[in-house]
Amino acid sequence: MFSQGAMATVLLVVDMQHVFLDMTTTALPNILKLCNHFQASGLPLIFTQHGHSKQDLTPPYKNQLVRKWGPKGSIATGSKDWELIPEIEKITKDSPVVAKDTYDAFLNTDLSGELQKRSVERVVVCGVMTDCCCDTTARSAFNRGYETWLVRDACGSANMKQHEAGLRAFGFAFGEVLSTEEVQRRLD
Repeated sequence: MFSQGAMATVLLVVDMQHVFLDMTTTALPNILKLCNHFQASGLPLIFTQHGHSKQDLTPPYKNQLVRKWGPKGSIATGSKDWELIPEIEKITKDSPVVAKDTYDAFLNTDLSGELQKRSVERVVVCGVMTDCCCDTTARSAFNRGYETWLVRDACGSANMKQHEAGLRAFGFAFGEVLSTEEVQRRLD
């Protein structure tokens, strides 16, 4: 049997932006631990940043999320809410930041290309919101043939009920739900 760490693995940090700051309090320390572990191990990191253009936020609304949440409930690209939180912004200097405008970070982005460039076989997902962008992106990675892990203590959501529902649904049919410590141990 080969080592779990032998598979080409990337850490995908989803939407750690000012608008979600309240949802990151317990997840952020673990996300930073994972980022440090991946960097120290020479493994790649990729970040996502959710936002909507002026055109997306102007009627008629063509983006489904803007239709769902309205222009005031959507993140305007370039706004303070759109900015990555400082602790994450510092880490992104040598890593790609994939701009996205829907829950699925693969949809209409170059995330697939970034993973292919790195010959990735496994995607480890953390960030916010567990039950929206993290879960949807992790499912999409699974459906594209990547082994996918969702990190339970490095994800956050609006409340614990939503967080746990997202983890449960993903773990049932798509991939493993692991702790930060379990991810680190498996990659060593």
